[in-house]
Amino acid sequence: MTGIFKAYDIRGSYPDELDEKTAEKIGAAFALLMNFGTIAVGRDPRLSSPALASSFIQGCLAAGGSVADFGLTSSPQLYYAIIEGKFAGGAMVTASHLPSPKNGIKLCRERAIPLSGDEGLPVLERMVTEMPDGRVHAGKPHAGTYTNGDLTRSYIDAVAGFVHNPGTLTVAADAGDGMAGPELKELFAKFPSLTPVTLNLKPDGTFPHHGANPFLPSATTELEESVRQNHADFGVAFDGDADRCIFIDERGERVPADLITALVAEYYLTREPGATFLYDLRSGRAVAETITRLGGRAVRCRVGHAFIKEQMRQENALFAGELSGHYYFRDMGFCDNGIFAMVQMINLLSIKEQPLSQLIRPLLKYSSTGEVNIRVSRTDPIMAALSAAYSDAVIDHLDGLTVDYPSWWFNLRSSNTEPLIRLNLEADTRIAMDKKMVEVLKIIRDTDPTMEIERG
Repeated sequence: MTGIFKAYDIRGSYPDELDEKTAEKIGAAFALLMNFGTIAVGRDPRLSSPALASSFIQGCLAAGGSVADFGLTSSPQLYYAIIEGKFAGGAMVTASHLPSPKNGIKLCRERAIPLSGDEGLPVLERMVTEMPDGRVHAGKPHAGTYTNGDLTRSYIDAVAGFVHNPGTLTVAADAGDGMAGPELKELFAKFPSLTPVTLNLKPDGTFPHHGANPFLPSATTELEESVRQNHADFGVAFDGDADRCIFIDERGERVPADLITALVAEYYLTREPGATFLYDLRSGRAVAETITRLGGRAVRCRVGHAFIKEQMRQENALFAGELSGHYYFRDMGFCDNGIFAMVQMINLLSIKEQPLSQLIRPLLKYSSTGEVNIRVSRTDPIMAALSAAYSDAVIDHLDGLTVDYPSWWFNLRSSNTEPLIRLNLEADTRIAMDKKMVEVLKIIRDTDPTMEIERG
């Protein structure tokens, strides 16, 4: 159980780190934490998810909590169910984009407000750690009640309600063998003017086609080819639990996820002038520049869904975007939702009547490395070495280390989900970017000779 409680969820290898016994304890502790209210439970298609979800439910019931079991579902649909059903909380058994041997649990309280390392998860971890092995003590005299839940039709209707006058677009969508598949099928059926080209719709927990992480370039090659062959207006690839997506333009080329944040914000500003938007600190400078130029309010934030959702509520932000392809919407309870992001792209292209590549072109003002994953033995000495080397820069520690110069900048942070550090560097020109990248990597390597760049 050591190390499975992360910054904003629970994750580990099944069954070595996260097994049925642990899931049962987590369920019992969560029931107590939610004051024995009814908890909505869902799961992704991973092979270990049914057993882990069942054990979580057993623990919750034994402790005196009640459960509404939504079975196979996406994370966004479960969030919707928590909000609409006014449940005390929710649990989604998923490891999102991680490889199939991994699994995890995302936990929310009322209104789909996530538990995080800042609030909720440390208390839960202590409760689980202190719980005796072999039995779960009941918190109430009687076990809770169990019911089946299903708000799929209501959820699809709600999402469809935000499709505004769709044009005759061809949309290539790759569900990635995850939970986006069933939702895509139902949503596209509502809009006969759209021509869907769908891939890998059937949920399969082995993720046989290309894995559950669309952020990896290798995961979108099939979709890119499909866009070109079918002359699609755009393509979209989803992760395992459908809370994140990556877009492909009409030429079959990947669009940087941070620039999608800028495009969606531009669309929203035509409907709500002066609105507030959040962008994570890995995003390129063009994002904040675009939002500000169009009269919006751009607010920089740290990485991670629990932190972004909290800050969105504080700022009453209309929309937020992450470099990882998570997009968050006030209209969806401040939750991240890949299908809803696709809907906004449909709205945007229907209004603009321009190819996606043309809409993106003005935003390609800078050269970026994208996110580079690096395995190191220790993080703190590297952060100290970089801070010393660039002491004349504007430096902040909102999330990791950000070093900012007028003509270039970088952020280096520890992953909240994997044993990696992640580097993002951007400069005014490609030559400057390449030069600074070599320079920064040399400092890292000199500090930690074991460093190894992970190739996607």
